[in-house]
Amino acid sequence: MDLSDRSAIITGANQGLGQAIASHFVNVGASVLLVARGAERLRQVEAELTAHARPGQIVASHAGDVSRAEDCQAVVTHALETLPNLTILVNNAGVYGPMGRIEDNDWDEWVQALQINLFGTVLMCRAVLPHLRGQNYGKIINLSGGGATAPLPRLSSYAASKAAIVRFTETLAEEVRDNNIDVNAIAPGALNTRLLDQVLEAGPERVGQAFYERSLKQREQGGAGFEKGAALAAFLASGSSDGITGRLLSAVWDNWAELPARQQKLAKSDIYTLRRIVPEDRGQQWQCA
Repeated sequence: MDLSDRSAIITGANQGLGQAIASHFVNVGASVLLVARGAERLRQVEAELTAHARPGQIVASHAGDVSRAEDCQAVVTHALETLPNLTILVNNAGVYGPMGRIEDNDWDEWVQALQINLFGTVLMCRAVLPHLRGQNYGKIINLSGGGATAPLPRLSSYAASKAAIVRFTETLAEEVRDNNIDVNAIAPGALNTRLLDQVLEAGPERVGQAFYERSLKQREQGGAGFEKGAALAAFLASGSSDGITGRLLSAVWDNWAELPARQQKLAKSDIYTLRRIVPEDRGQQWQCA
């Protein structure tokens, strides 16, 4: 994927998947603005990526908290002052939030997880959309995950926020369709990040025995790796994906590289979206009397 004529804002870019996406974007030619709360680590990543940048590429950073509207606006202002052809927003910043039964969770921590995961995504979109609408083109990529498509007991704030991101993605995609702005969500797979470490530190009594054992197995097997998630983000940021919008794509399980050839069929379907299952979908006839 060639992104040499494009620039991107990437949140949560000082570690994990966000850093991997930023590195991949730089490798395929994009200029990037790295955003995260941890300023020291952010500067280290900026220096590392700058060393690999091509002549003319810009790698910059901006410390900020995406749960604060003023920080989000400052990020976009910095990007417009620094980067050429700002086209892409990757909303990667996220946390697991409190672990355990909902009635035992610290309420402030529960709310904070939504403020970062969901509100941070919405606030960054609000801040950048006037620019993208003005140029009548753009790419917004939101990070969702396993919490969006299946129950995730004892991680309720994470699950709720990630499911909400998918419906927000689908809704925003319709709002900006006439402005040629594509909005999609990514499920990157089970990654070995600091979030996995937090689950294992919490232990089975807080996250549940089944989830804890699954997490142990994931750590032992190495997880999904960052490469596929970063490659999918680059695909959705490129011109190759123009017109593909309002979808939740799995980096690991979906054949997303073939979607341009299937775009007409995709546009007429609800494939890669979240929908309610009714009895008829399962061969049952439960009509009202």
